[in-house]
Formats: sequence, structure tokens, C-alpha cells
Amino acid sequence: MIYRKRRGAGSVRGGYYRFETSTHSSVSGFGDGDFIRLRDEYGNTWRGMAERQDDNTVRYRFRDSKGKTVSGISDDYGIILRDQTGNVWRGFVM
Repeated sequence: MIYRKRRGAGSVRGGYYRFETSTHSSVSGFGDGDFIRLRDEYGNTWRGMAERQDDNTVRYRFRDSKGKTVSGISDDYGIILRDQTGNVWRGFVM
């Protein structure tokens, strides 16, 4: 029997990511599939990944060079992240 590997079924779409807090701090950048690279207003680079879950949500995890982390989830409407200090980052993918 011949089996085909399904491509793109579990991957996350790429594009331009933009996140903002209630104090208008922003982070933006590009992602390609599961790998995402963002840059904040201070010039710090955040590298992260996206993992599709079983219930069609996507889990995001980011880390900068200083060891700070931000993680969160997404549904079909937007992305919500939370950092170590409890700040909420809301964003989207274009």
C-alpha cells in the first residue's frame, strides 16, 4: 500500500505578526510556518514557535536573549499572550 504524507495539515500559517499591550508597547515581526521572529520597540529580538493543538487552537511561545518568556494561545479571532510579569499582549496575524 502506498501512503502519502499530508503536508500543511498541522502547520501554522505564516505572515506578519503584531502584538500590543494596554500601555501601547508593541512587538511585531514575521513568521514562516512554525518559526516566528519578532522585534520590540527597544530592538530586542524575540524568537518563538507555534504549535497547533488538537482542538484547532495554536499555542505560541517566545523567548528573548535576556531569558524573558511570553506564551499564549490563539483561536480563530486573535492571539492572547501573557508575559512573566502578568502583562497581557493582544495581537493578530496578517
